[in-house]
Amino acid sequence: MKTSDTSSLSPESVRLPAEWERHECVLLAWPHEDTDWAYMLDEARACIADIVRAVSERECVLLVGPERLCRRSVEEAGFDPARVRLEDVPTNDTWARDFGPITVEDGDGGLHVLDFKFNAWGLKFAADKDNLINTHLALRGRFAAGYVNHLGFVLEGGSIESDGRGTLLTTAECLLSPNRNGDLSESEIRARLARTMGFDHQLWLRNGGLAGDDTDSHIDTLARIAPHDTIIYIGATDSKGQTVDSLARMRDELTELRTRDGRPYNLIELPLPDPVYDEDGMQLPATYANYLVSDDAIYLPVYNQPVNDLRAEQTLRIVYPDHTVVPIDCRALIRQHGSLHCVTMQLPVGAVSGIVDGYWAESLRNL
Repeated sequence: MKTSDTSSLSPESVRLPAEWERHECVLLAWPHEDTDWAYMLDEARACIADIVRAVSERECVLLVGPERLCRRSVEEAGFDPARVRLEDVPTNDTWARDFGPITVEDGDGGLHVLDFKFNAWGLKFAADKDNLINTHLALRGRFAAGYVNHLGFVLEGGSIESDGRGTLLTTAECLLSPNRNGDLSESEIRARLARTMGFDHQLWLRNGGLAGDDTDSHIDTLARIAPHDTIIYIGATDSKGQTVDSLARMRDELTELRTRDGRPYNLIELPLPDPVYDEDGMQLPATYANYLVSDDAIYLPVYNQPVNDLRAEQTLRIVYPDHTVVPIDCRALIRQHGSLHCVTMQLPVGAVSGIVDGYWAESLRNL
């Protein structure tokens, strides 16, 4: 295991890259019979497979999951082995955004993979296996970046947004959840985030939330930082659902936020999908904010709502004019209360071992 000691680094010398910066690998977990997807396994695998195929056209994909339960279905999916590889790791579920490693860069350009504790959004579900995935990968030498153990602090990747220049966008409801880091005050959590990821400009929203959300208002369901001091947010257009008041208050709060040099943010509104319900009549947290962005593509969750889907795609084309927008039907994912960003975690160039010129090296393909 290649470990790192970042304790001597000052907050000014550490940064969490923006998601739209270049990365060369995306981590996902493959659904299997021992996950909550068991009752709709074919649908879940078809959706994850669509995401894997789309991402692997541009970069490598690392799939984790127990090989005995995943190997055959992964082979049947017909992925290009030069771009996609399966790593035999025990998993509870598929939410890689929240159990996956968070990679920071130091002042010399060195990369450090931070492994925070994942407790399934405040002890809501089982997470014993998912919390150890990064440790397994590190012990096997899968990270070229240095591994840093932060398992004493609960943090999910879906709860934080970075502009790559020290700005954090997050929600107080999530970070102050008593079942995450209830022994720490807000000031102590702020200090931890500044120390570990260089967040010296922190924006904490006090409003916003989607009906059916299990995450206590993850920021990646509500609002996303974009280039040029822009924030893309979900609008309060849900006249039939349960979220209109909360989102309206969030928008008011966003208008009050300021950049580090005191200017208001450019605010761009995404539509809210028409309400989607499960078989028991519970509203599901469908959102267009839950997209994955790379340096040249946006992978956009859509929900078979032609007008709203198109509006979301056109909005993102305005904000990212040089990107290819790739819509992917994620109706299967929202049935377990997540979407596309939730099942993916990007890793920057140089963070993962075994990738050469954008492809998995031959020595690792058949492990």
